[in-house]
Amino acid sequence: MTEENYRHVYVIIEHIDGNLLPVSLEMLGEARRLFDNFNITYGSKEKVVAVVLGHNIKNLSKTLIEHGADTVIIADHPNLHDLINKIHTKVICQLCLDKEVAAKIEPSYALEFKKPRYMFFAADSIGRHLSSTVMAELDSGLASDVNRLVISDLEINHQIKTGGKRMIYKKTLEMYRVDFSGFLWTTILCLDNNNEKLSIREYSPQSCNIIPGAFQPIKPDPQRNGNIIDFKPKIDEDDLKIKILSQKFVESEVDFDSYRTVVGFGRGIQESPDKNIKMIEEFAKLLNAQIGISLPISKNVFSASPAITSNYMIPARVIGTSGRKISPMLYIAVGISGAMQHVSGMEDSQFVISINSDENSPIKDASDILLIGRMEDIIPKLVEEIQKQQPIIRVK
Repeated sequence: MTEENYRHVYVIIEHIDGNLLPVSLEMLGEARRLFDNFNITYGSKEKVVAVVLGHNIKNLSKTLIEHGADTVIIADHPNLHDLINKIHTKVICQLCLDKEVAAKIEPSYALEFKKPRYMFFAADSIGRHLSSTVMAELDSGLASDVNRLVISDLEINHQIKTGGKRMIYKKTLEMYRVDFSGFLWTTILCLDNNNEKLSIREYSPQSCNIIPGAFQPIKPDPQRNGNIIDFKPKIDEDDLKIKILSQKFVESEVDFDSYRTVVGFGRGIQESPDKNIKMIEEFAKLLNAQIGISLPISKNVFSASPAITSNYMIPARVIGTSGRKISPMLYIAVGISGAMQHVSGMEDSQFVISINSDENSPIKDASDILLIGRMEDIIPKLVEEIQKQQPIIRVK
């Protein structure tokens, strides 16, 4: 790889009508931490670049610089007010490839500049879609739902990528996410093809979308100085065939914050997914509880009716590092093994009751009470007892 052709980290900022989403500052903070070390390690002067699209948004620059950006690229245009993926993809790709923009970011790298070295997007409904279409246009790879990042030089021996030879891949972005089991980390790499027997091909930017809440913003520094670049996007008539007539922003598809009790379920439903989820649904209604799930459930690995799948087997219900962090008064974990990914999302619950047939399941260590047995046997007994007590005590 001619690594001098790739410079900087571009962080794609999300906002709603000029109000920054928290994940944008979280990504910016992590980019700042990574690049403070990066520039010292490699003796370089690469930049953290915040990219903002919209209309009447120039006032965001100061906040972004205070939170770690060296450069803010502002694409301010009336046709960018509404988020239309086709137009936003086109404009982001334009500014990523623009030599004049590169010269303004860091003149000493402008002549060799081809594309950004790294790109960060948010792993939300906007960022997941946008990251996939942008990286398809930029002809590189994408890691999704990342919650840990490391930049390092890696020695790689790979039959396809290196032809079986040992090669050093410098400045590689190691992108980590929790695997399907929830117990192990998966490392995702975006590596060039350096196999001379196959096609030599470079893959940059190394890109990922990042789980909201995975990182912390840095403390804002009002004394930080930064560079602001006004980018004039090229938008033609064909781009304007799609129009948004009205829109409504929903903060969260699933409301956990308004409930004192949350019932979460995991792969323990597998013997009879439809029947068991309906039983859990009735149990939750009795407790006036919201329903959450562990990460594997959102992958639709169990066969269930369309109504069950569309309502419960969805990413918005995931509790853990790949989803939401909750803190109810009571959390009831049903058929959940207790992977670290899930526990980190519910550990702030005031009281935890777990139902599990395995008395040695890791969820035991995160529970105040562990009920050992099959959910099919235990939940009906709990429902029966709660119904007996209802005339005396109302669960709220």
